Amino acid sequence: MNRKALYREPKNGKIAGVCAGLGRYFSMEVWWVRIIVVSAFLLGGGILIVFAYVGLWLMLEKRPDDLVAADEFDFDHTLKSKPWQTGQLPSELLADLNKEYSQIETKVRQMEAYVTSDAYKVNKEFRQL
Repeated sequence: MNRKALYREPKNGKIAGVCAGLGRYFSMEVWWVRIIVVSAFLLGGGILIVFAYVGLWLMLEKRPDDLVAADEFDFDHTLKSKPWQTGQLPSELLADLNKEYSQIETKVRQMEAYVTSDAYKVNKEFRQL
C-alpha cells in the first residue's frame, strides 16, 4: 500500500473523515482543512462543496487499520513541528516554556559562577603560559 495515498479517516473525522484524510494527505492540521471547507462553503461554493464532499465520501476508501497503527507515531512527530500546532493548551505550553527557561537560567548561572570563580582565573593563567 502506498503511504501517501488518499484515504478517509472516520476515526478522526466529524462526519465521514474526508477532511481528516485530506489533512493527512496534504500534511495539514485537520482543523485548517475544516476551516477551508466551511469558508469555501460560506463564501459561495455552497452546492459545489457539498457535492465534492459527498463525492469524496463515496469514492475514497477508509484508511486501513494496519496503516493507522504503523503511521501514528510518524504523523504526530513529523507534522506538528511547532507547539501551537499540536493543540496544546496555552497553560501547558506556558508551563513547558517556563521549564525550558528555568533550565537555561540554571546553566547560565553555573557558567557565571565558573567565570567569576578563582578556578577560572587560574585556568586562564595556565592557558596563557
